[in-house]
Amino acid sequence: MRHLRALLPYYRPYLRGLAAGMLLVVVSNVFTILGPFIVKLAIDGLTAELTTDRIVQYALLLVGAALAAGAARYGMRELLNGISRKIETDLRNDIFAHLLRLPPQFYDRWRTGDLMSRATNDVQAVRQVAGPSIMYLVNTVTIGSLALGLMIWISPRLTLIAMIPMVLMPGLVMWIGKKINVRFERIQEQFSEISNFAQENLAGIRIVKAYGREADRSEAFASLNAEYRRRNMDLARIWGAFFPVLTFMGGLGSVLVLWFGGQEVIAGAITVGDYVAFGFYLVLLMWPMIAVGWVTNQIQRGAASMGRINSLLAEPHVIEEPEDPVAMPAIRGGIEFRDVSFRYPGTDRWILKNISFQIEPGQTVAIVGGTASGKTTLVRLIPRLYDVGAGSVFVDGVDVRRMRIEDLRDSVGVVPQDPFLFSMPLSRNLTMGPAESADTGRLDRALDIAQLRPTLDVLPDGLETALGERGINLSGGQKQRATIARALYRDTPILVLDDSLSAVDTVTEEAILAGLQEFMADRTSIVVSHRVTAVAGADLILVLEDGELAETGTHAELLAHGGVYARLLERQLLEEEIEQEEAV
Repeated sequence: MRHLRALLPYYRPYLRGLAAGMLLVVVSNVFTILGPFIVKLAIDGLTAELTTDRIVQYALLLVGAALAAGAARYGMRELLNGISRKIETDLRNDIFAHLLRLPPQFYDRWRTGDLMSRATNDVQAVRQVAGPSIMYLVNTVTIGSLALGLMIWISPRLTLIAMIPMVLMPGLVMWIGKKINVRFERIQEQFSEISNFAQENLAGIRIVKAYGREADRSEAFASLNAEYRRRNMDLARIWGAFFPVLTFMGGLGSVLVLWFGGQEVIAGAITVGDYVAFGFYLVLLMWPMIAVGWVTNQIQRGAASMGRINSLLAEPHVIEEPEDPVAMPAIRGGIEFRDVSFRYPGTDRWILKNISFQIEPGQTVAIVGGTASGKTTLVRLIPRLYDVGAGSVFVDGVDVRRMRIEDLRDSVGVVPQDPFLFSMPLSRNLTMGPAESADTGRLDRALDIAQLRPTLDVLPDGLETALGERGINLSGGQKQRATIARALYRDTPILVLDDSLSAVDTVTEEAILAGLQEFMADRTSIVVSHRVTAVAGADLILVLEDGELAETGTHAELLAHGGVYARLLERQLLEEEIEQEEAV
């Protein structure tokens, strides 16, 4: 139950509507309680002089009470269920905003399917608590209190007898509630497993088909699904026994009322009207007892789900905004790494070790090195996707940890090693905003430099062609060119190209590099590449080896030195020569 305390702030904007809804709950129950009392008056009136006009009056009163109760009940549902939907929306928005602020290392640990389950299925369970459960809880307390009060007014002795079976209900509800909570948590965990399995296999459907693993994947999914069904059946068994037990206890109370109440009527202790009204009130009291079971079930489910959501929202924003950020009116693009070391959270291996270098504004710098030498990790430190483990990274002489994250990242255009496109029109993928607000001149220049014009000619709707998931309807080279165009469209003072030409052919690569030379002339550019031949024209080349800065210099200087860079170039030229001979 403690998990649900985190839900309280979400009610703050809707307190007025919540109070009105609660008031309507009370009003609806007051009119509901009036019905049996009117029946009592009518029945007791049969022993006196009861005229037709009097019967019509009682009938009209019954109809009026029913209409008033119905109208109030509609209003309470409209208000309280509506508020629960708004809270559901607010909570889901907060979860998504929180996920967007979390650092990349968070996504190294959490699975996409699990996150989706918490943002959908768990939020839905919490909504049931936020509205319907609270509504029924207040309804139960109100109708129970009113019905019990009138039963005591009619006959305290008969009320005490009728309550004998009800004494066991609170303990039964608590015992079953704990079991429901445990079983529901296990159900939600299994649902996360199913969601993650489905997401991974659908995202990797081409691998599944290429290796002919459809049957194997289907069997694995069926096994997960069977476990999900089994866990749901465990909950259904205990939940299915709950209502019959409550109904039996309520029925036992009715039997006692029939026997002892009949005796009181015969003895003249209560009237026939009192006896009939008492029976109605007992029935009204049975519903709250049964509703307690439903509310308990929903609250236990909601508490389990809110616990899972709380654990997600408790994940810290490792990359935090500085308390007193330095104002950066215009970033020029100077970059300095000063004794930087880095290792990924949760690991002991240092990916970068004591890296120091300086890039002047407007320079084109290349970073080369073997596989796993730390090239991509290094450029990720510039926009603070990760924070350094030791040392500092400076932009225009300011430590990036003292800059507003938005200012820093708005100044860096990144073409990632793994091109990613969203499931929306190509134009929106390039501009990352509405088409009507796009700068046509900047977009045309980006398309030309990235050599994306030929791709537009073969797409059915050109720039407005809707892309599939992760841009699946484009080839690897087309996706890389699209992500290059996206970075160029941003027109930032710092441009990072992280091995972004690996999937394009040599001719296209040369055309893109030629266009980039003019574009990069007035901005700081960092080019990460595994092809040494592609970075020969850089102003400065940084050579990484095993996370250390092995060499720095121009192409000519590094070749003359005959070190790591020269060996990399020699090996790549030999590999290209072998490939050409094999092609012949």
